[in-house]
Amino acid sequence: MNNFEKLFSEKIQNVLGCLDPAHDLAHVTRVVSTAKKLALEENANLEVVIPAAWLHDLVNLPKNHPDRKKASVLAADEALVFLQSVNYSQKYFKEIHHAICAHSFSANIKPETLEAQIVQDADRLDALGAIGLARLFAITTQLGRPFYDFNDPFAQNRPLDDKDFGIDHIYIKLEKISNSMNTKSARVEALRRFKFIEEFLDELKKEI
Repeated sequence: MNNFEKLFSEKIQNVLGCLDPAHDLAHVTRVVSTAKKLALEENANLEVVIPAAWLHDLVNLPKNHPDRKKASVLAADEALVFLQSVNYSQKYFKEIHHAICAHSFSANIKPETLEAQIVQDADRLDALGAIGLARLFAITTQLGRPFYDFNDPFAQNRPLDDKDFGIDHIYIKLEKISNSMNTKSARVEALRRFKFIEEFLDELKKEI
């Protein structure tokens, strides 16, 4: 597997580059590391989990792209083409394809296997905690949106709107993600990471 992982890493580096710090090799490497840990704790098949985790963002479309919801399926399709080119065992292709399709929050595809649940959990955990906040503000900046509504930062008297304000995304999506983990191991880690986000919000309220 080590030889394959080197090929996976090189492929992702070539595809994603370093222009988007929220979806780059570092992000994928973190997801892989978390997925391996979860797979060992949950007794999942690493032959499926590892390639699916490495290649889950093989096609990455911007958050505001009209085909954003299709990105995970496109990535899954491209992953199988690549895996075939490096002679990875085809007996795992169906499960790898499903795991990549189901990882995406926007695609809203239910993970039907333990391996798919783990890849989804690993990717979603990277949206939480300190790194999750760093990624949130990186994306907010890329989209040219302010961190918060100057007049009502925490939406006390307005509807939440993460298309206009970065902080709103915490309440609209990240809170849901923290409560959507499939595996016991991921649920424990998600609670820990979201507690950090809540502490961040408490501090932010004092500062602004």
